[in-house]
Amino acid sequence: MLRNWKKSFFVLVLVSLFAITLFGCGQGADEPAPQPSPDPAPPVEQPEQPQQPQFENTNLILATTTSTNDTGLLDELLPAFKDKTGIDVSVISVGTGQAMEIARNGDADVILVHARPAEDQFVEEGYGVNRRDVMYNDFVVLGPESDPAGIAGMPIEEAFAILAEGSAPFISRGDNSGTHQKEVAVWNSLGIEPSGSWYMSIGKGMGDTINTADEMLGYALADRGTFISMERNIDVVIVLEGDEILLNPYGVIPVNPDLHSHVNFAGAEAFAEFITSEEGKAVINGFKLEGKQLFFAQ
Repeated sequence: MLRNWKKSFFVLVLVSLFAITLFGCGQGADEPAPQPSPDPAPPVEQPEQPQQPQFENTNLILATTTSTNDTGLLDELLPAFKDKTGIDVSVISVGTGQAMEIARNGDADVILVHARPAEDQFVEEGYGVNRRDVMYNDFVVLGPESDPAGIAGMPIEEAFAILAEGSAPFISRGDNSGTHQKEVAVWNSLGIEPSGSWYMSIGKGMGDTINTADEMLGYALADRGTFISMERNIDVVIVLEGDEILLNPYGVIPVNPDLHSHVNFAGAEAFAEFITSEEGKAVINGFKLEGKQLFFAQ
C-alpha cells in the first residue's frame, strides 16, 4: 500500500510539472516577438536661404516722375527691392525735369524718368551713367466725352493743330516734366507756340492737370497710367490714343559718382539691376489697376 501511495505521488508530480511546462509555453506563444528598433531617420536637409548682398550704405534716394509714384507702382517695386537687398529707398516724386535737376545737384542717387532726349543729354553731360530701359506705357489725350473740338481718333499733330484754334481749353502741366516735354515736342513739330486764353499752363503735376481739365471741360495730354488710376473719379475720357508719337518709355539712370562722390552708387546700380531683372519685370507687368496693366517691362 505504501508502495502504491509513493507511485501515485510520483505520477501526480510528473503531471503537475507537465502542466506547468505547457502553461509556460502557451504564455510565450501569445507574446509578440521582439521587433528590432528602427534606425533613426536621417536629418532633413534644409534648403539654403539666399543671402542678401551686403551694402555699406542701405539708404537710397530715388528722384522719379510722379506717374511711377502716384499710380502705386513704387508701392510694389520698392518692398520687393528691399527684401532682396536690404536697401531702404526714399522717394522724391516730381516731374522728370525737376528730378533730373535734383540729380544734377547731387541730391539723389538714381533717377527713374520718361523723357528720352533729356535722359540722353543727362548722360552725355556726365551727370548719369549706364542708362537702362525699364518699361513703357503711352500718352493719351483726354477731353470731355462730348469732344467739342472734334478731335477724337485723329493723328496727334492734326488734333493739336485744331486745339490751337482755341475752341476749347487745353490744360498743360507746364512743369518741364516728361509729359510736358512730349506736349512741347508736338507743338514744336507744328511750329506752334501755344498762347491765349484757351491755353492754361498750370505748373503742376499730372493729377492736378487731369483734375483741372475735368473741371474746365478741357483737353490735356496725360500718361495712361495716371489716367487709369483716376478714371473712376473724373468725367474726362480718352479721346485720342495709339499714335506712334505717344509712346512713353521710362529709363533708370544712376548718378555719376565721379561728379558727386557722396552718392550711393552701389545702391543705385543694385536698384537699376533689380528693376530691369526678370524679377523686377514680373512686378512691373503684374501691377494692375481696375484690371488694367499700367506699365509694360522692356
